[in-house]
Amino acid sequence: MFNNLTDKLNSALKVLKGQGKITEINVAETLKEVRRALLEADVNFKTAKEFTSNVKEKAIGQNVLTTLNPGQLMVKIVKDELTNLMGGNSVGLNLSNSLTIILMSGLQGSGKTTFSGKLAKYLISKKSKNPLLVACDVYRPAAIDQLNILGEQLGVEVYSDENEKNPVKIAIDSIAYANKNGKNTVIIDTAGRLAIDEKMMNEIKEIHQAVNPNETLFVVDSMTGQDAVNTAKAFNDILNFDGVILTKLDGDTRGGAALSIKSVVNKPIKFVGTGEKMDAIDVFHPERMADRILGMGDIVSLVEKAQDFYDEKQARILNKKIAKSQFGFDDFLDQIKKIKQMGNIKDMVGMIPGASKAMGDTEIDNDSFKHIEALIYSMTPKERSNPKIIDVSRKKRISKGSGLNIQELNKLIKQFEQMSKMMKMMQGGGSNKLMQMMQGMK
Repeated sequence: MFNNLTDKLNSALKVLKGQGKITEINVAETLKEVRRALLEADVNFKTAKEFTSNVKEKAIGQNVLTTLNPGQLMVKIVKDELTNLMGGNSVGLNLSNSLTIILMSGLQGSGKTTFSGKLAKYLISKKSKNPLLVACDVYRPAAIDQLNILGEQLGVEVYSDENEKNPVKIAIDSIAYANKNGKNTVIIDTAGRLAIDEKMMNEIKEIHQAVNPNETLFVVDSMTGQDAVNTAKAFNDILNFDGVILTKLDGDTRGGAALSIKSVVNKPIKFVGTGEKMDAIDVFHPERMADRILGMGDIVSLVEKAQDFYDEKQARILNKKIAKSQFGFDDFLDQIKKIKQMGNIKDMVGMIPGASKAMGDTEIDNDSFKHIEALIYSMTPKERSNPKIIDVSRKKRISKGSGLNIQELNKLIKQFEQMSKMMKMMQGGGSNKLMQMMQGMK
């Protein structure tokens, strides 16, 4: 996520990091590189220019040139400005009404239908809501079917009327249905439309006026960059929407939409989509995103993700196994599955402070575990529960079964043994021994 921008910003700020002498000239040179990095990330030109002007003003105002750590102060100013650029604070949904109506709008192919499903799941699991999904896309082939399939997967009821071709009427009827059937949230999925299509823009305006939503959300594909910002402005002029949803953020290496959209339409980014899975939805936190853009990680979001998959009962069982030295390859496999469920591995690594820099250009994704899984699946249940019995002849069989060489298996067994020891030490509070062991693993 935003890898190119992160690299270029860090490169631009590198000259100012440390204790060297800093002048107005090299501050100006640095900011010139920062602006170039923003423009290459497809950030709006006016936004990029204002950003660097604000940074320069604050830098001079805070006497960056005379401070003990001017480089560090400069990084902080850039981080604060990035945070402000993306909205400053996170803004949630207005869910105060007894029946909350959420209207989804956006271009064709922006991911509205999929995100409507994700939002429904989020509202159930995080806000204890009972949502109703509404199929108002009467134009796209199989749009209603897609929403019905998502609803079935999530256990969420979908309101649709295939005989009705007027989306305004469907939207009005769905609210009556929701009131009648004890629903407290209505998510209306509308057809994708171009801002230049006057007929379609009038239609969503009519839907908006008819249902008077508590939240009107503009869904946009983040990979469209600056084009997304221009489209957002056109939609905002018609709907005066409440917030932006950035989809496909996991595939966006530039970050132009995320950095420009707030300053252009003055509406907050409320959520981001970070993958294809139904739980790949994150509340947008400007400060955390600024940290990630500057390569500082986002440990808070990582912990929050981990908590979603934390099972207290399973954790107690695992702790007992570790204490009794009964931690086996099946348990190891279970932990890998949990990590993979959390989302894209590369994105999670980016949340660990300093990890992205340490990894460099190393490619890491969810397929990186495949060879480990292949080796473990080639073991017998007895070998998985008691790895100590794996002798030379068993290694040959496991290696042959997995299609991998014995060296790979030996490496896995060694890593597993080291990890088991570390886990046991962590339980006993042996931090000094743990540090010694970690140094020995390098």
